[in-house]
Amino acid sequence: MSHLDALVAESVHVFREVAATFERPVLLFSGGKDSAVMLHVAAKAFAPAPLPFPVLHVDTGHNFDEVVEFRDATVERSGLRLLVSRVQDDIDAGRVVEATGPQATRNRLQTATLLRAIQEHSFDAVFGGARRDEDKARAKERVFSFRGVAGQWDPRNQRPELWNLYNGKHRKGEHIRVFPLSNWTELDVWSYIEAESVDLPSLYYAHRRAVVQRDGMLLAHTRFLTLLDGEEPTEASVRFRTVGDATCTGCVESTATTSAEVVAEVASARVTERGATRADDRISEAGMEDRKREGYF
Repeated sequence: MSHLDALVAESVHVFREVAATFERPVLLFSGGKDSAVMLHVAAKAFAPAPLPFPVLHVDTGHNFDEVVEFRDATVERSGLRLLVSRVQDDIDAGRVVEATGPQATRNRLQTATLLRAIQEHSFDAVFGGARRDEDKARAKERVFSFRGVAGQWDPRNQRPELWNLYNGKHRKGEHIRVFPLSNWTELDVWSYIEAESVDLPSLYYAHRRAVVQRDGMLLAHTRFLTLLDGEEPTEASVRFRTVGDATCTGCVESTATTSAEVVAEVASARVTERGATRADDRISEAGMEDRKREGYF
């Protein structure tokens, strides 16, 4: 068994454990590469039967058009049940307050929208595509990540997972975040995409587009991005390593137009995709951990 085969087998085991022990699981599906791979592995776990749970997109309203198109095409092709929980609904209802200004982002507002969706649908297990190599806070998290009634994560209140034995016990109102790709790396994800010919949104591959350089990052010049004084869009050949809110997700210069070429680029990378291209993770050294304690992905 190869390294990649072992990772897939572990992830399949996690999916089946959840399906066997939880009543109302859901899979977070944004249309990004990690959620696409997670969905692909989940389909393997239950084939030839359909997925025994719906997929959920927490929609900031500031998505890349290519990602939303890919999401909808994948749902239709695979016969999935898609649920969409919108940040705009929470803004309109006054449950969250949207920041203003040219550098404002809705990314942090997703937490309240996710927790609302979990409560409304009584989900007791939520699959996420997070991996330990993304961030120091992610590295602390178990495959089965216990969340309290308010959805918070407490790194001191986690359960041992010896010999791949998972404890999903929880009280009513509590839930478990489940990370089937936790032990994968960015290179593993792209190696799987290459080996299995997994479909992805086109922006994961090199293409020419208007970009703006800001804080050492290249941001796509979309309708959601407000230019600062002195900023001038230029055109470059870029690809995205990760996809999130279009106002804070950067891209990298690249000529990789195939998954094999991306694998070669990732193999030589020395900075994680979130560290290199996510402005929201640069708020503070403990920014991700603080957000996870609030209930973030």
